[in-house]
Amino acid sequence: MAVSQDPPMKLPLLPLALCLLCTSGLADQSADLASARGLFEARKFPEAQLAFEKLEATDSGNADIHYYLGLLALERDDTNAAAHQLERCTALSPDSARGHNALGDAYGLSAQKAGIFRKFGLARKCLAEYTRAVALEPNNIDFHERLFEYYTDAPSIVGGGTDKAAGEAAKIKRLDPKRGHQAFATLYAAREKYGLALAEWNEILKMAPDDYAALYQVGRLAAISGQDFDRGMASLRRCLTLSAPESAPPHSAVQWCLGIILEKIGNTAGARAAYEAALRDDPKFTPASDALKHLK
Repeated sequence: MAVSQDPPMKLPLLPLALCLLCTSGLADQSADLASARGLFEARKFPEAQLAFEKLEATDSGNADIHYYLGLLALERDDTNAAAHQLERCTALSPDSARGHNALGDAYGLSAQKAGIFRKFGLARKCLAEYTRAVALEPNNIDFHERLFEYYTDAPSIVGGGTDKAAGEAAKIKRLDPKRGHQAFATLYAAREKYGLALAEWNEILKMAPDDYAALYQVGRLAAISGQDFDRGMASLRRCLTLSAPESAPPHSAVQWCLGIILEKIGNTAGARAAYEAALRDDPKFTPASDALKHLK
């Protein structure tokens, strides 16, 4: 007797259709997220805010959405909203180094605004987040620089300190010699060790004689320290022939530093011209307008 065979299995049409709809929905959401990111990267912040809020309403468990909403809050200086969104981000994605780093920014900025009783607690939370970010991505120079800045600026009672900053600068230098020299120069200048700071900038200028940031800092050190005015002025004037990188001080700041040096050597007319040039470049550059008011 022949054994009867089961008929071929038919896939249920309704669940299959639902699966196709789910896949389509995920694709649409991915496209919407990419579009929102594009708005953020183009610095169209109001539009990006609306796009990410719309995404949050339908997918509140997506860590990326909370990350960008946190960055947008930082951009508009709403530190409470930033901390809330970035806390959600790191809770949903505990291994997100960028989330922890941004949350450190939120806590740090909140500490600057807080009263004395909350300030220390927020500062310690800031340090914990920066430390966590570096632990998660030990080769990320940006995260090391955040930790370096904290150690440089914060008092020892909340974990700051010169030795810790120097240790972090050494790590940065191993990852990127130029940025390491910058870190050490920043540390030395903050401690008024201007000769050591100048030596670090000189190392960068050996590698790149027209490095805009290094030239500016050589001029700035001359203005601050009252030393080597001729080289300081030459460096600042060289800056004015170069385009200012986006992350570097603009030409208005260069003119202001030049004005300080000219004022210190007694060239009042030259100083006035430099301050006025700074304001032509940026009418809202208050250091130059303040210097003009006090120029004798």
